[in-house]
Amino acid sequence: MNIDAERFPLIIQPGCNKEVWENSRRKEILRMFSELVYGKSPLPPEKIYSEVLESDDNALEGKAIKKIIKVGFNAPRGFFSFPLTMYVSKIPDKKVPAFLLINIKKKHMLDLSQNITSEYWPVEYIVSRGYAAVHFDVWDIDTDTDDGFVNGIIPYFQDVTQRKPDDWATIAAWAYGASRAMDYLETDELIDASKVAVIGHSRGGKTALWCSAQDERFYLTISNNSGCTGAAVSRGKVGETVKNINDRFPYWFCDNYKKFNNKEDSMPFDQHMLLALIAPRLLYVASATKDTWADPKSEFLSCVLAEEIYKMYGLKGLEYDGDEELPPPEHPLHNGSIGYHLRTGGHDLFLYDWKCYLDFADKKLKG
Repeated sequence: MNIDAERFPLIIQPGCNKEVWENSRRKEILRMFSELVYGKSPLPPEKIYSEVLESDDNALEGKAIKKIIKVGFNAPRGFFSFPLTMYVSKIPDKKVPAFLLINIKKKHMLDLSQNITSEYWPVEYIVSRGYAAVHFDVWDIDTDTDDGFVNGIIPYFQDVTQRKPDDWATIAAWAYGASRAMDYLETDELIDASKVAVIGHSRGGKTALWCSAQDERFYLTISNNSGCTGAAVSRGKVGETVKNINDRFPYWFCDNYKKFNNKEDSMPFDQHMLLALIAPRLLYVASATKDTWADPKSEFLSCVLAEEIYKMYGLKGLEYDGDEELPPPEHPLHNGSIGYHLRTGGHDLFLYDWKCYLDFADKKLKG
């Protein structure tokens, strides 16, 4: 793959080793994304509280246990809580790995009690493959609207009328919620918390990447069609740009990010550096052929550029030997620590994507 590497900021300087990366450079990059893109998130709470709101030992026609748990914690300006839904197979007699979905779709689309399900969240298929299926709805953390941050988690931590340019915004709030879900999963006797994958589609994929960059407890991070300010590098990107996303969704990122509207080449960072923050843990990025707004080539290029960190750890990266800019559709790359596939179709999360993610997880988490 032909890369104009000089156009992109260096993840590491030549000669950088693991010690320098972990003690210095990684922290520097994390700080840049925190101050200039997603905003500074508050520290984790000292303690979380959980309460089972609903339990069904015969869910999915008797194949699974279903629980809805209220997860809560004390914040500086009050007690905040949100529901977490999980399905676990009744068959295993040991703790199971889990997929945590950052759900961006409307709640009714996941209402299995009404026999409403979709390829987007195929709970029964995930459970049948030996994984717990866990999700929370982003609206329960922060509304996906430009409401001045008054209706979600953020006012539990600060006066939203006195915001600073590097204050956290909606994507960071959702990521904070995913970490609090992980806090709970560490306490659940059914879950192997050392093998939890966090996954998101579109803006949920952006959230999964930022969550896992900060929270190193997640063993596998999956970005499905996350595009601009997700997996895709911004320099040279087609489709959605930094200005496009800031104009349409000014509440997703901190105000400092708007300084880079139409100025991507002046950024001291790019999204390949965000992917690098996940190393040496497992990473998976997926694109779709018709999703030009997200730009598959820029998503794949980001993975290629992030490979150097995995190689520094002595790990395989993408394991792509082709000369083309992208691997062909429906030819997933599963041999390295960075998984990737290009799917035929548009901007969505389908059963084919889930099959690829579960196959990758089987190979890495179980193998």
